[in-house]
Parts: sequence; C-alpha cells; structure tokens
Amino acid sequence: MATELSTAFNPMAPDQIDDPYPLYARARRERPVFFAESLGAWVVTRYADIAAVTRDTERFSSTGALESSAVFPDEVTDTLRTGYLEFQSLVQSDPPDHTRVRNVFNKALSPQRVAALEPKVRAIADELIDGFVHDGEVELIERFAFPLPGAVIGELLGVPRSDLPRLKRGSNAKQILLAGVAPPALLAECAREFVDLQRYFGAHIEARVGEPRGDLLTLLAPIDIGGTAPLTMQEAVCNAIDLLAAGHETTTDMIGNGMTLLMAHPEQLAALRADPSLVPDAVDEILRMEAPVRGLFRRVTVDTTLAGVALPAGARLFLLYGSANRDEQAYPDPDAFDIRRRPATPHLAFSKGIHYCVGNALARLEGRVAFERLLARLPGVRLHPTRPAERRAFIILRGYERLPLVWDAAPRRANA
Repeated sequence: MATELSTAFNPMAPDQIDDPYPLYARARRERPVFFAESLGAWVVTRYADIAAVTRDTERFSSTGALESSAVFPDEVTDTLRTGYLEFQSLVQSDPPDHTRVRNVFNKALSPQRVAALEPKVRAIADELIDGFVHDGEVELIERFAFPLPGAVIGELLGVPRSDLPRLKRGSNAKQILLAGVAPPALLAECAREFVDLQRYFGAHIEARVGEPRGDLLTLLAPIDIGGTAPLTMQEAVCNAIDLLAAGHETTTDMIGNGMTLLMAHPEQLAALRADPSLVPDAVDEILRMEAPVRGLFRRVTVDTTLAGVALPAGARLFLLYGSANRDEQAYPDPDAFDIRRRPATPHLAFSKGIHYCVGNALARLEGRVAFERLLARLPGVRLHPTRPAERRAFIILRGYERLPLVWDAAPRRANA
C-alpha cells in the first residue's frame, strides 16, 4: 500500500531531492491539494489551481511566502532578533505595499538596463571559461554557474565581487533556516550569518545616501534616511537580500539544471549546437522542466475551498511550481524535454500574476549567454566519469551544489 501523501511528501528527503517528479505526478492524480506534515502546509500541485491562487491576492496572501514554520531553539531566535526577525520584501507583500515596492524594482530592472548588460555578461562568461577551458574538466557550479550571475548581480547591486563568498554564506544560511531541520549548532551559525548579511546590506545602503551611485542599492535607499525610495530601512535590506537570491542563486540553479538536462538528452544538445537560435526556447524549456524555485508559500486569509478541499483561514499553502510545470492538463507529453517546445501555456518558473518575477529578463539573458558560450567552447561536454554531481538540499530552491564536467579540451599552447 502506498504511503499517504501527507507523510510521503518531504522536499528534504534524498529521493525527492534527486527526482521528485513521480511523487508530484501521483499527487496530481490522487490528491492535487493535500496537507504535508513535513511543511505544516497544504501543497497545491496542479497548474490551474496554482494559477487561480496567484490571481486571488485577497483570499491568498503572500505575506510569509519565504518564512519558515520551524520552531527554533531560543539561541537561534535570540540571534535573529538582533536583526530583522520578519522578512519584508516584494515576494512577501500584498497590494498596496506590493505595488509601492514593485515600482522601485521596475525602475531598477528596466528592460533598457537589462539589455545594456549583455556585452558585460558575455565578457564575464568568457573570462570565466578562459580560466578552465584548457583543463578538460571543471566543477561547473564553483567556477562558472555561481560566479557568472554573482558578478552580474553584484555589479547591479554595487557590491565588490570579492564579497560574493560572504554573501553566498548569508544567502545559503537563510535557505537552511527556512528548512528548519538542521542540527541546533548549524541553525545557530546560520542565524548569525543571516543577521550578518542584513547588517552588510544595511551599511551599504546607508553609505549610498552620502555617496550615491548608479546601482540598485542607491535606488533602494529609503527617503527617511535621505535616499529616494518609498521604503522603510527594513524593506530596503530585505529586498536587497531578495535581489541577491533571485538574481543569483536561482540563475546558478538554472545553469546547472540546464546543462544536466542537455547532457542527458544528446539529441537536444546536438540540435542546440547546430542551431544556436534555439537557445531562447531552450532556456524556457529548461525552466519548465527543472524550475529553480520549487515552490513558494501563501497564507489563506478567509475560510475557503480550493479544488474541493476546505482550507481554514490562517492555513499555509505551498504552491508547487515544479509540479505545475509538468501538469498533463497544461502540457502535452510534459515529462519530455523538447527545446523546440513553444507551449500555449507559459511555465510557472517565474510565478504568475502580480508576483511574476521582475528579474525574468535578466535571468533569461544570463541563461542564454551561459548556454551559448558553454556549448560553443566545451566540445563533447559530459558529466565527470568518477566525480558525481550533488544536489542541494533546500525546500525552495532546486539546483546543484556540485556539478563536475569533462569535455574534449584542446591542449594548452606552450606560450599561452
């Protein structure tokens, strides 16, 4: 007898970190909205139901979309209280606050600003590949998938590239705190790292008031400290952290997920090499097949029903984008990876409605450049024969911690 979905669903379980999609398909068939004990939340798995929730901001609030339901030891909570205990960002807001904050983001990530970045993104990508192209092997996350979007978002935010390891520690710490299942000592360390990240951005934002620059931290500086943004300092700091994660971690995951998909489907990889004009469509198919954001939370504001399931006010929902993107009712042959697919139904990797990802154009640009340059410069790229890939154990994000690759490298010239 199959285990009940309420207990079977656990995003931190090794088999679901490796391949969660059979369980997602089972849920869509048997109980498309079910309560998951591991999350303390109702999981929504079908495309139509998730789309309905994203459209209805009155019944389904985004406050707490990135908050953990874990009960932390006192030491952890006490540390978190030395920073901002509540996370107030664009992702976790409803109108009218959402509209106010979104206007700042629209200015920060305007199409013109993003389009102007392409030469810089290409230069960074080639600079990174230059560092390992003659080696014949690389740990892709460490040497390319992490530093590429890191350098881009770092430049947009206006922080030194040398600070990226520190920022990564703080960002990863937040994801570990969100899962809430780590040993107490690690949770305490993560709380310190997360508060340090808040202080880092707070100090940089305050510095922009006296020395404004053409970067996003300058745009986020609040009016009440002498800046121009209609934000509180807490909102400015939290949104800077969100920009870091949304503009960095998710793109890292997209690159790793995409290279793995392409190498697992050599006919698709060959087609992409033969016709680079397919790369934009390939990026969207990668995002559909392996959404870097597995899902996000919502909060039910009034007693209601969804897909015939009664939901009480105060209940938490987990919108499982990774399942919706493979919903048989939304996509024909949804488990097939097809870079020529141009579905009538847009994928939910960037969510939908008022929370549609404001950085989607930047993510697509970085993905397009990354795959173009990697495939052009790494002939015969494939998984490392002896060093296995390793996925990250996070609830929200789906990607790789390590992805060792090999290829047919040309020998390095003696005078190179």
